[in-house]
Amino acid sequence: MDEITESFRAPAETTASRKRPAAVTTARESLASTGVHLMSAAIVRAHLGMGEETWTRFATHWEDLSPDPYASARGTCRLRRYGQFSLTAATGELSQLPDTPFQQPDRSNPLYVDIDRHFDPLTGAFVADPLLRSVVSLLGQVAGALDPAACWIAKVHPFRVVAPAGGEGQPTPEGRHRDGVTLVSSLLVSRRNAAGGRSAVFAPDGHELLSTTLDEPASLLLSDDRATLHSVSAIRPLDPARPAHRDVLVTTLTRA
Repeated sequence: MDEITESFRAPAETTASRKRPAAVTTARESLASTGVHLMSAAIVRAHLGMGEETWTRFATHWEDLSPDPYASARGTCRLRRYGQFSLTAATGELSQLPDTPFQQPDRSNPLYVDIDRHFDPLTGAFVADPLLRSVVSLLGQVAGALDPAACWIAKVHPFRVVAPAGGEGQPTPEGRHRDGVTLVSSLLVSRRNAAGGRSAVFAPDGHELLSTTLDEPASLLLSDDRATLHSVSAIRPLDPARPAHRDVLVTTLTRA
């Protein structure tokens, strides 16, 4: 794949603290002190400057995901794609990296230890969507509170977890886990006919730091993956006669 480069114009780190929006400052302080932060949908939408039309366009990318054969083999219906980017902290320059298999490092996922998982790549339309770039840029600003990295590797996973009629779907069949990265984020895109799906973040000793159900599109959950574990409870249909689904964008950042 040819490298695709998109640029942001972020302020230099030496002056960023004076120009940083309040929402970013709050998120950075919360992550640095507690390891977790929940950014409300209203704050995310205001920070990204997106209207309903922008969000509706972004959400349509979740109609073009592919089955996850690894989850299917374990009885979970999940659709996804996968891609990765480099993000330069000082300039905000974002560059798409060549497609590679996905592997979670440091034996962080007990279900897929040392397994290369091959997923369909992100679509060109998704990569080109300005809102994706804005989200990754926001995460880069926040992640600087955890590590003053000059360059980040951003791994991008649009997910849809499906619960069949009368059944349930498992967003995290591996249970409490780490992703082996610095920052892990979950942006709710949509929920349809879905109950459950409660996100929880824990300290290593098992103490619950935060528990919330992301139920408003654009809600953003952030956590320091080095110091916490996370999980999401099963979803099930509100109307048991119809299927349910939960769409999220999971993006992780780690030092390049």
